[in-house]
Amino acid sequence: MLLYNVTFGIDKQIEDEWISWMKANYIPALMETGLFTEYKMYKVLTHDDEGSVSYSVQCFSNTIDQVLKYLNDFAPALVEVHRLRFKDKHVAFNTLLEEI
Repeated sequence: MLLYNVTFGIDKQIEDEWISWMKANYIPALMETGLFTEYKMYKVLTHDDEGSVSYSVQCFSNTIDQVLKYLNDFAPALVEVHRLRFKDKHVAFNTLLEEI
């Protein structure tokens, strides 16, 4: 099992809007690719910054090929939509992990 994790740092003033948009748009588009078996979304509680809050979106996949297909064929467009929607109000980084 592989875990593709994206951690987002979001300005606090758009937090509610961002959560709603993620649940209504980003996550459904990600899951509609059929490349992930499930997802989970968590608020990062150890983040200590007065102006922002962090969230982790975790997507589970059975194979590296499925993750690579997502990254090559679907992620660029989805990342761009997110970037334009929340321009200058977020940062993001991703991590790929393998279950041991």
